Amino acid sequence: MVSFPGLSRLTSLIERFRRTEFIYGTALGAIVGITTGIGAFLFRRLIEYIQTGFFEEGAHALSFMGNYYVVILPAVGGAIVGAIIYFSRTSESKGHGVPDVMEAVATKGGRIRERVAGIEILASAICIGSGGSTGREGPIVQIGSSLGSTLGQRLRLPEEWIKTLVACGAAGGISATFNAPIAGVFFAHEVILGRVLTRHFGFVVISSIVAAVIAHALLGDKQTFMVPAYSLVNNWELLLYLLLGILAAAVATAFIRSLYKLEDVFEGFKFPEYLKPALGGLAVGIMGLYSPYIFGVGYEGVEQALLGNIGLLALIALLLFKILATSFTLGSGGSGGIFAPSLFMGAMLGGAFGEIAHGLWPSVVAPSGAYALVGMAAVFAGAARAPITAIIILFEMTRAYSIILPLMLAVVVSTLLAYGMSHDGIYTIKLKRKGIAIEQKEDIRLLEGVTVREVMTRNFPTVSPEMPIIDLLSLFTKSHHHGFPVVTKDNRLRGIVTIGDLETRIERKDKERLKVADIATTNLITAYPEDSLHSVMQRLGDSEAGRIPVVDSRDPSRFLGVLRRSDIIKAYAKALTKLSGG
Repeated sequence: MVSFPGLSRLTSLIERFRRTEFIYGTALGAIVGITTGIGAFLFRRLIEYIQTGFFEEGAHALSFMGNYYVVILPAVGGAIVGAIIYFSRTSESKGHGVPDVMEAVATKGGRIRERVAGIEILASAICIGSGGSTGREGPIVQIGSSLGSTLGQRLRLPEEWIKTLVACGAAGGISATFNAPIAGVFFAHEVILGRVLTRHFGFVVISSIVAAVIAHALLGDKQTFMVPAYSLVNNWELLLYLLLGILAAAVATAFIRSLYKLEDVFEGFKFPEYLKPALGGLAVGIMGLYSPYIFGVGYEGVEQALLGNIGLLALIALLLFKILATSFTLGSGGSGGIFAPSLFMGAMLGGAFGEIAHGLWPSVVAPSGAYALVGMAAVFAGAARAPITAIIILFEMTRAYSIILPLMLAVVVSTLLAYGMSHDGIYTIKLKRKGIAIEQKEDIRLLEGVTVREVMTRNFPTVSPEMPIIDLLSLFTKSHHHGFPVVTKDNRLRGIVTIGDLETRIERKDKERLKVADIATTNLITAYPEDSLHSVMQRLGDSEAGRIPVVDSRDPSRFLGVLRRSDIIKAYAKALTKLSGG
């Protein structure tokens, strides 16, 4: 865990205000924002220091290799990163860390190990500083989330509060990295939580604002990219931006598949785990011979594309090389984020598309830089499935409001088409490969904590197997129930009879002679009192059964009660209230 002076004193101070939720939440959000802002600053400075050591000192040490010295640097950095992650036993620091934060929120109540932040800072800084093709935003999100999680755990807060503090750290990380506090808030909710925490929304905003203020004080107030004032030249140009959105979806999908394909390839290598990032680094070094923009976050290349200073063939080559370089870096076990590489790919794609379009229709089409700008957001949105974050962050990073309409169109088209090509985005697919369905895990985890005994209905009306069908019809009419357990006088379960069972026999001429036992369903799904609601829901699957008989686990024929779907809904609501500390 990365600790900062005075943190324990601050947490002791805010404990006095624990009974006042607004003051308490604001104080916690501010602490997470402060620590994340400082962490982002230290992380960026560490990257710069390592980058200087590798690319300046390394150039002198390897001067005998001429320009080919750059091939070695990412490999050396990869070897160091692999050793750090392997021997510290922090697999969360490998790859792009945002999915690990999402997993912690969905399956662990927001709990992240304290040591993750420190290892993540070191491993990612070395990976990026030595030329690995990754971004710094993913590690900073993981750092901030780890700080928030640790604070919540030390204060022994309810899980919903811990998740809120994780979201505070994620928002602060994006805010401090890109000087984009609004985008930070939406990223935390859209990507990390997958929902909006209305009750604690303001605390996430506080953290994001504070982190931005800290970053502004330490790094200065400047846009991430300086771009000309691009705008929509002609309304017909929107058709070109729509086409760009389609291409962005294809590039985003290709990037996702390339990344995880190489991850599988490296996973299958019979090679020491801690040396695999060195192999990935070597591949990146070879590609870096073509252009230094391949190394690290590559923002210098992005800015040149936004200014229209890169030719068509170079833009296409850089796009392809960046996809491969990032896939090799992260697929081999390097550490870093996919945000910056996605922006780089989008800038190259948009720039190349704009070069072609402007060359064909120069009087009615904006310069290529405008398309590079829109392409950045469109590719990221297609990869991460985060359209709101993509739109807002590009606006905050460039302050180019005049092109917001084409930006929104391309982002939405890219997101929808990418979803059609692959249901999972670059973050969620990593969780799916672990067997975690992120959109369902929250509900499952809640239901695992509730037993059938807690919510079952014990005095539900039953019918006898000997009851005539005519009497059953009358009972359905009077009670308004849609089904009854069929139970003998000695409390033995014989089946379930529903209105549906009755309707299948109602036209038969011998209905006067039929009894309940003749039409009841005997092939039943049952539950035991000690079962969790989650296990019962799994057994139900797609069944339309509205009620499940509850029987004794020691004597499965002994009827105890009924579990209704309405009971499950009430239990879920109760679990949510308990989780939020209400």
